[in-house]
Amino acid sequence: MTTEVRLPGAQATPVVAAPAAPVPVLTMGVEEEFLLLEPETGRTAPAAEEVQARVAGASGARLVRELTRFQIESNTLVHTDQATLRSDLLELRLAAATAASASGVGLAACGTALIGNTGEPPLSRCTRYRHIAREFRAVIRGQGVCGCHVHIGIGDHEEAVQVINHARPWLPVLLALTSNSPICDAYDTGYSSWRTMLIARWPSAEPPPFFHSAGHYESLVSGLRASGAILDRGMIYWLIRLSDHVPTLEFRCADVCATAEEAVLLAVLVRALAATALRDVRAGVAAPQVDQTLLRAALWRAARDGLDGHGLDLFTGDRVPAWRLVRRLVERVRPGLAATGDLRMVAGALETVRRRGSGAARQRAAYQRRSHLPDVARLLVEQTVSRAGEARRAPQR
Repeated sequence: MTTEVRLPGAQATPVVAAPAAPVPVLTMGVEEEFLLLEPETGRTAPAAEEVQARVAGASGARLVRELTRFQIESNTLVHTDQATLRSDLLELRLAAATAASASGVGLAACGTALIGNTGEPPLSRCTRYRHIAREFRAVIRGQGVCGCHVHIGIGDHEEAVQVINHARPWLPVLLALTSNSPICDAYDTGYSSWRTMLIARWPSAEPPPFFHSAGHYESLVSGLRASGAILDRGMIYWLIRLSDHVPTLEFRCADVCATAEEAVLLAVLVRALAATALRDVRAGVAAPQVDQTLLRAALWRAARDGLDGHGLDLFTGDRVPAWRLVRRLVERVRPGLAATGDLRMVAGALETVRRRGSGAARQRAAYQRRSHLPDVARLLVEQTVSRAGEARRAPQR
């Protein structure tokens, strides 16, 4: 039995009820980093300690401080179902936004600060962060940026590094889909994800290399530590890495998503990508050995154009419309989406993004109307806590 599902810009395609090979159903969890800003100006507001102190109960334990005092991070529970993940993300966003409002500031899901983050940021009260600032010097300037990290439950390190090899060519597509940082320091950068360009200044902030084994992974980590390019394992900033504190594979390429619905879309696609790759690893399918230089070039193009331009197809070497690569990603991860029953949800969420534009496109449209940063700040604060139905009804920009 098959069901037809139409992807944005594509012909109707059948969902096969029984995939040819079993695909594991993996767990997923999400970390989201948020900015605190003055809603009337869009300027960063160093109020993280006060905001965190206002959040009581279970949610409070899952809201933690970040590098700067104008950021806060949320951590979901572990989920196997996208509906419960969505509820968890909304609960955490609403708790943080309510506390922020009570502190006189706004919570904004945005990859870069609109204004107020040009020099060394006000660091959180953390010895480690201050050590990082001393060691890496001017790199710390402007680094109050916000990403979305998706954790996928794969505990075996040998399998996990092979999944990285299979997944790394798709990082530019995931970045384009989540691009949400076009404006920085009161300036339209011309990029969809300026956050990507800022974090690239860190020595290890790059796509992961092709790993021959878990031992190879560890030897590179040892070399980074010996050089001083990282101070500890928490500074492994590869865009996919093994988590050091939980048995997961952590995808780190995305800007923080503008809405919870878009964060769920990202998490579900990442899980399906990892699950499909894990199936292939267990079947002995070799990973594509995509050149690191071309992968970096594809990430640059994705950061520049987002969904509104072109991307580099790493399998053909052609520059093609970004949405064509999104459709190719969905086809690649179809077995994983079918295993969890998420294909219809993904098709609907992608259609919503296509209709409304990416987070970057919506920011840029709000700014271009009057070149007025508070317009963008209001959009960001409203989107951060919007629910799925509200997001779908929002006017096209």
